[in-house]
Amino acid sequence: MRVTVRYFAAARAATGVETEHAEIPDGASIDDVLAAVTARHGEQLARVLPACSLLLDEVAVHSRSTRPAEGATIDVLPPFAGG
Repeated sequence: MRVTVRYFAAARAATGVETEHAEIPDGASIDDVLAAVTARHGEQLARVLPACSLLLDEVAVHSRSTRPAEGATIDVLPPFAGG
């Protein structure tokens, strides 16, 4: 199954990309997607992810055990500051 992962702010800086596709097994959870992209991008992303909010197809994710559908988009949103 293929999903799209979009990164913003510090998550984008940690990965060096805006968007990427992740191939995951059918029935995989958002946690599984995050594990796959962390394996690809390493420690910098691993440090950012715990503070991030996630959107699944533009809806807030309340449980990382949620299972995305084929073709879903996951947005990784670090905390934003400013005024």
